[in-house]
Amino acid sequence: MGCWEAKCMSLFLVLITFYLQGTYLQEANEARQRKPFFERLRRLEEQFRRFQEVTLIRLQGIAENYNVSYNINDRFQNLTDEYHAISMSVNESQAAVQMDLNHLKAWIKKTQRRSRKVDSKLLAFERSLNEKSEQNSQEKMKQKEQSTLLSEIEKLQNVIHGQGARLNAVEEQLERILQYVAFSPNAVTDVPLPPQPQKKQQPGQQLLHTKHRHRKKLQQDRLELRTQKETQKLFQDLKRPPLEEKEPNIQSGRQTVPSVDEILKESRQSQASQKTGEICNVGSMLVFPNTSTENVVTFSPGFLTGLRELSICTWVRTSSSYLGTLLSYATEENDNKLVLHGRDTLVYGTIHFVIGDPAFRELPVGLLLDSRWHHICVIWSSIQGKYWFYVDRRLVATGSRFREGYEIPPGGILVLGQEQDTVGGGFDSSEAFVGSLAGLTMWDRALSPGEVSSIATGKVLPRSVLLTLANASSLDGFVKRVFCTCLEHCS
Repeated sequence: MGCWEAKCMSLFLVLITFYLQGTYLQEANEARQRKPFFERLRRLEEQFRRFQEVTLIRLQGIAENYNVSYNINDRFQNLTDEYHAISMSVNESQAAVQMDLNHLKAWIKKTQRRSRKVDSKLLAFERSLNEKSEQNSQEKMKQKEQSTLLSEIEKLQNVIHGQGARLNAVEEQLERILQYVAFSPNAVTDVPLPPQPQKKQQPGQQLLHTKHRHRKKLQQDRLELRTQKETQKLFQDLKRPPLEEKEPNIQSGRQTVPSVDEILKESRQSQASQKTGEICNVGSMLVFPNTSTENVVTFSPGFLTGLRELSICTWVRTSSSYLGTLLSYATEENDNKLVLHGRDTLVYGTIHFVIGDPAFRELPVGLLLDSRWHHICVIWSSIQGKYWFYVDRRLVATGSRFREGYEIPPGGILVLGQEQDTVGGGFDSSEAFVGSLAGLTMWDRALSPGEVSSIATGKVLPRSVLLTLANASSLDGFVKRVFCTCLEHCS
């Protein structure tokens, strides 16, 4: 509308201009005729010029106002677009806020339900706490009883392991007494002699013979009295309280007293084995020919119950410069629950005895690296964390505070000949065992020194055997099994 008015005004001004020019020419023609008329025309021309100037000024103002109005329309259009955009964003924001509010309401409802559940659990927990508080006194009494029982078991173990040497000494003393009695004149006189023809003796000879016989009988009586005193002294030593209990009974917590007949029987068996020079009750032998990572023997599952005590005994023969890894027990929780670990980078003549990584103790095994058969026993007890390491019946390492109160968990995999980095795998050839293992046996208790000596001399295995080589589930790689009852036949 503003543009149309501006065009009409411009056309109107042009028409007025032409009209005024035509009027001016007509008046000029008439002025020739009348001079006063020219004066009036000049005034009109001046007025027209003023009017023209004012008109031009007004037109410029109108043009300026038109440009301003045009710019204002563009601005209004931009503002309108911005308003629509803002409206859309506001609508979107409102929708998002509404969704958040809905989620918040749902979350509040869930939180309220959970709070109610938590309140119910807290109430139940409070009731259980009240019940447990009532049971605390009973549990404390039980703990006191357990602590006293553990202390008694510890004292019993100390007595058993401390008297091992004394039992061996008593056994040797008994053997010497038996040999002494066997070769004494009293033993000879017990055998009936064949009848001899009686000779006719002179009265003097008969007197000398009677004196000699009385002297000989007096010597025999003295010898018998001395032998009886030594035997009584030995039996009194055997009946002393420290030696009164020999082998522990896990179920009853007490020990049995060996009879004299049993001691004599064991003495005869040891003498027989020393005469023959054979060590039997070995069972079978495993041969690990090289360092291949495939040479493994697996027990799966390894242990069915948790172990707080453990004894491992075996015969070992190796020609290598290091012992290698004898066994490794791994679970999903830890791959080093129980390891006898050796490798070529360790200190010469040592292996690591690991229980529950990273705790370990170093055991000296330099005596085993001579290509001969040697008997070893590794014993551990969670009571004060004590451990013992025997080589050929001799205690070469011991200590305490090693995994005190720890329990080896069940359900893992036991492997011979390699160290597991993962359950049932992750083997390294530098940790492999190369050699032979014979008669490997494990117990779920701590063996006494007398029992270790009995195993090393080829006697009957002690009770409570946990597993042997017969329990192996698989032999892999180049491992060979050789059945042999006596060690001399395991070649």
